[in-house]
Amino acid sequence: MGALRFSKTYFIATVIVLCIEILIALFVRDNFIRPYFGDSLAVILVYCFFKILVKAKKLEILLFALFLAFAIETLQATNFLGYMGLEDNRFALILLGNSFSWGDMLAYVGGAVLIVIFEYSIPNPWTVKTS
Repeated sequence: MGALRFSKTYFIATVIVLCIEILIALFVRDNFIRPYFGDSLAVILVYCFFKILVKAKKLEILLFALFLAFAIETLQATNFLGYMGLEDNRFALILLGNSFSWGDMLAYVGGAVLIVIFEYSIPNPWTVKTS
């Protein structure tokens, strides 16, 4: 990946996505928004967070965020928290989860697709065009 930097735009995006994730975790109890949209947002959150700090190609950071989500989900299939003695640690359970789901993997891909739509299809409103 590239050099370190600070991006105010992605900082704001990270804070917004984090707030949405927290609101979903605290107040939504359904079978779609919380499990699937929340997982999609998790990939977006990781992507935005790394875009705050690292100047690298969008695709590199996107693939890293998706790989990280897949790795954490795969660890859930191995009872990783149990092996680490963290099965009763509430923070670890929230951060890493405790059950593998192919639906979650699909939700992560959905988050990656949303990133591609926003990053590559929509013109950047933050750039100033000169003519």
